[in-house]
Parts: sequence; structure tokens; C-alpha cells
Amino acid sequence: MENTDAIKNDEVLAAEEKALKRAVLASRIRAVLPIIGLVAVSLIFNILSNGKLLAPMNIKLLMSQVYVTMIAATGVFFIMTMGGLDFSQGSILGIASIVFCFLSKYNIPLAIVGGICAGALIGAINGFFYVKRKVKSFVVTICTMFLFRGVIEFATTNAPVQGDIVKTVSLNNDQLKITITLIVLVIAFFFFRFTKFGKYLKAIGAGEKAAAFSGIETDKMKFWVYVLAGAITGLAAFINVVKVGSVTANSGNQLETQIMIALVLGGMPISGGAKVKFENVVVGSLLYIILNAGLVTLGLTPAMQQLIEGIVFLIVVAITSDRNSVQIVK
Repeated sequence: MENTDAIKNDEVLAAEEKALKRAVLASRIRAVLPIIGLVAVSLIFNILSNGKLLAPMNIKLLMSQVYVTMIAATGVFFIMTMGGLDFSQGSILGIASIVFCFLSKYNIPLAIVGGICAGALIGAINGFFYVKRKVKSFVVTICTMFLFRGVIEFATTNAPVQGDIVKTVSLNNDQLKITITLIVLVIAFFFFRFTKFGKYLKAIGAGEKAAAFSGIETDKMKFWVYVLAGAITGLAAFINVVKVGSVTANSGNQLETQIMIALVLGGMPISGGAKVKFENVVVGSLLYIILNAGLVTLGLTPAMQQLIEGIVFLIVVAITSDRNSVQIVK
């Protein structure tokens, strides 16, 4: 009898060990899939476009499109790590761009600070209703998205809001934009990987109640993360404006969708938590821009582009999502 029980125990342990190995293997595969996808998509579209996609001149154009998305995605990355969502990023970019244009007529450094403060203020509004009024993050940010999109359209009804054209357009150089983007990424990476900030975000995403019991001030953390995300997008407004020196009603339109798709394509778990990696921001942003540019290079209609992007998005979510750890978005 004892031998039979021992055999059963050994079989159970062996089965559990196999299951654990499969889970670890699946996790490792999910981690590298976005990078494989980035390389594969780049090569496929480059071949289909007869080398046009990755031609030196086109690479410069691709990079000019990725700066705003990558910087703004950094702030949303922090929000999603703790299990929240933010659909107001496009409106934040538009409002911050208008503030920047207005203040650029006086002083460029002042205009940059003004854009950052405007973004932080909208982030604070999101954080207040999310934390203090206990409204779900996606509900709050959808409301502020429509609210401030209306403000942008009202401000640009008669004509685009123009800044100081000479001052702003003179700053439109790749070296400056690359430097700002790298500074944002390096600072964000350092704090996320090597400080308590990243650990606390992951803890909140994995389980808010458990994080609170461990001594983390979850409400304060969530509020300031929304403020931070808004401020980062406010900085992205500077890069958004220097390209043309003005803001139209479409400024920042659908940025939130681009960020969401980019992060998920980069392997970002929707519910956040411990499995989040900062590389999701960089890989996802590059993958989204290359995918979008590749479809344009092939001469597909906008409707067909959206159809293909939607199919790719669903496939990636189906392959990379970990259904054993999915939680309700906060």
C-alpha cells in the first residue's frame, strides 16, 4: 500500500514538474515572439516593397514617425503595468501641443514646460476620478478623451493654432528628437528596472490588495503614475509641433489606439503585473510603425490597412496572452 502511494506521489510530482517546464518554456517563447515578429515583419515588407521599406531615406522617415508614439507609450506602459488603461493620450497630446504653440511665441523652454504641465494636469484629472472617485480607468480616460478632443476642435475651429514658426521649425532635427527620446527611455528604464518604483507598479498590477497589505500606498502611486504619464505625453507634444509649427483639429487623433496596439504587439500583458518588461515599449513601437509603413508602401487602401492591422493585432493577442494570469482591468 505504501509503495502504491509512493508511486502515485512520484507520478504527481513528475506531472507537476512537466507542467512547470511547459509553463516556463511558453513564457520564454512569448518573451521573444515580439522581437521575432519585428525582424520578420521588417524583412517581409522589405522584400514585398523591393527594398523600399528599409532604404536609407525611408528609414529616416520611419524614425520621424516613431518618436511621439514611443515617448507617449512610455507613460502608458507605466499605467498598464499597474493594471490600468489610458485612452486620453491623443487628447493630452493635442492640448499640450496647443499650449506649446501659444507659449512658443514668448519662449521655447517656457513652451516645453507649459506643454508638460498641461499634460500633467490632465493626467491629474484622470488620476483624481480614478483614485478618489473609484471610476474605472478606461471609463475616466474615455470621458476625458472626448472632453478635451472637443476643446481641441473648438480651439482650431477657424484655423490651426500656430506657434512661432521660425523658432519651432528650426528645432526640427533628428539629432534633437533622438536625444530626447533616448533620455526619456533611459530614465524610464532605470527607474522601472532598478528602483522601487517598478517593483511597486508590478505589485499593484499583480494584486492591488496584496500590494496594499505589504505597505505600498497604492492610491497615491496610481494617482502620480497618471500625472507622470500625462507629463511625458506633454513632452512628446514638443516633438509633435516642431515638425510643422502648428496644431490642427486632428492633432493626436487616434494616438491612444496606436499606443495600445504598439504595446500589445511588443508583448505587453493587458492586465500588467510581474511579467511586464520595459522592452515592450521599444519593440512594440518599432513593430507598429514598420507594420503601418509597410502596408502604406505596398499601396494598400486605408480600409485594407486597418483590416490587416486588426487581424495581426488579434493574432498577436491570441498567441502572446497568458490566459492563466488574466485579470480584470482596474
